Amino acid sequence: MSKSEQLQKIEAPAIAAENDGKYLTFQLAEEGYGIGILKVREIIGMLPVTPVPQTPSFLKGVINLRGQVIPVVDLRLKFGLPEEEYTERTSIIVVEVKGLSTNIPIGIVVDTVSEVINIQAHDIEPAPAFGSTIDTNFILGMAKTGDGVKILLNIDFVLSADELGAM
Repeated sequence: MSKSEQLQKIEAPAIAAENDGKYLTFQLAEEGYGIGILKVREIIGMLPVTPVPQTPSFLKGVINLRGQVIPVVDLRLKFGLPEEEYTERTSIIVVEVKGLSTNIPIGIVVDTVSEVINIQAHDIEPAPAFGSTIDTNFILGMAKTGDGVKILLNIDFVLSADELGAM
């Protein structure tokens, strides 16, 4: 067993234990994802989005949510998935993302919100290693559930510091 395999065996239970808890699950392009429920501020239906010039294509624009202007990111586009027409099931999940000095509310567009589930530590495995060229820091782990595998996201790392600064 190599040194990295030994470290992975030691780190895996610690990674899983700290990620144990409740997750809001949602779908993107037929795949299941989850975000820690403590990062979720609210779930809303699609609202009119005001485009902002000179921003990346995945930044759809901003919404006015009860007097607060919130940037909206289409998670499909951020993950390089094909763009889809929004439907009545398309939702915006408003999350709190850790900024440099304060938490920043950001809306993320998802195909459909599923449910809140409790995921035990023993059902979470670390993100697979895809090599040094693919960044998987935004993946907390892979949760084994009754209906397959859910990709658990570390929403603080889905957007880079540069992208947050641009917002």
